[in-house]
Amino acid sequence: MAKLTIVPTPIGNLEDMTFRAVRALQEADIILAEDTRTSSVLLKRYDIHKPMLSHHKFNEHKTTESIIQRILAGEEVALISDAGTPGISDPGFMLTRAASEAGIEVDCLPGACALIPALVDSGLPMDRFVFEGFLPVKKGRQTRLKLLSEEERTIVIYESPYRVLKTLEQLSEHCGPDRPVAACREISKLHQEIVRGSLDEVAQHFRDNAPRGEFVIVLGGKK
Repeated sequence: MAKLTIVPTPIGNLEDMTFRAVRALQEADIILAEDTRTSSVLLKRYDIHKPMLSHHKFNEHKTTESIIQRILAGEEVALISDAGTPGISDPGFMLTRAASEAGIEVDCLPGACALIPALVDSGLPMDRFVFEGFLPVKKGRQTRLKLLSEEERTIVIYESPYRVLKTLEQLSEHCGPDRPVAACREISKLHQEIVRGSLDEVAQHFRDNAPRGEFVIVLGGKK
């Protein structure tokens, strides 16, 4: 039976693509992409010529069932997102669950993900950590921040450049200004930067230097 292959793609440097990931895309009958225009750059770089279909958070409810039927009919399907591993704060969970429920083999390849490099680069304990993804923007945000202030494990949060300063300031309010943190931006890209220090110090850095690029915040746990 054909299977669904989850293929991580580079989060910055296109050389982070693995040999196995390239082969999986070359062998697929169809590639599901979060944004076909973005993915076409990657496919062109590795001389991959396969049909693509859009599969993103706005249409995955409608497309999942038809994709499952195509796999059951014998088509090899590969799923990619704009960057990183599908399903990690990106579309992927719904299709993976549906495939599993239909008895379809799901094969997730190891590869790029912003979470692990940021955690390792942070210098904070990594033997036990919790991944929070993106925090709620409005409803439930204060409750989540309060819960995180009591968390003893290292905490990993994804954030956009438009909210990163606000998030650092709110974490400082709930966790205390001296809590250690590392703010990692543009991982694997040309302007990669990691700012380490206390919440107060790192927040001040981004008051003085306008935040740019996608961020991973790694926060020390409560002592």
